[in-house]
Amino acid sequence: MSKVFTAMSVSVDGFVTGRDARPGHGLGDGAALFDWFFTGDVPSRMFSGFRLSEASAPMFESMAERVGATVAGRKTYDDSEQFGNDGAPHPTAPLFVLSHRLAPDMGERQTLVTTGIEDAIAAAKGVAGDKDVALMGGGIVTEALKAGLVDELVLNQVPILLGAGRLFFQELPAHIQLRLIEAVPAPGVTHLHYEVQR
Repeated sequence: MSKVFTAMSVSVDGFVTGRDARPGHGLGDGAALFDWFFTGDVPSRMFSGFRLSEASAPMFESMAERVGATVAGRKTYDDSEQFGNDGAPHPTAPLFVLSHRLAPDMGERQTLVTTGIEDAIAAAKGVAGDKDVALMGGGIVTEALKAGLVDELVLNQVPILLGAGRLFFQELPAHIQLRLIEAVPAPGVTHLHYEVQR
């Protein structure tokens, strides 16, 4: 059965972007959050141009191989310049964009969902097969947590205090307990893999 997870880079103070994130500059002044993708010696098997450290590569590649579909929010979609109008954050998995507004022309790998997080995740699971659904964007992750739909969280915690930007987690109605599955220290990042307790 497909799981729902997120694996995002986050600053120590909880931001997934820096200041002034916008289309064409999706990380704002927070580009340091992605440095660990390019500063190692191990080429990624799935993402062209990524060079990971020996410590980061096994976890990153295992997460990437799990993805059968991705769900992203409209803000992430727009700030990523619509992933080229036919692309997605993952090289092979299709993208489902949750938005209450009409989107520009979308390509074959992109689907607009306007009826809520439950429907977006259900649609993604429908095409993911025996693989998992990845969530992208703090608002999407928060809505999925509220709905009880998230199985795992991976925080790729970068040792920086950005001081401002977009927070990973927004307000939740209650506490959510997590169980640490794995913690992997690596150059420029610590990978914290949690299971959501229900």
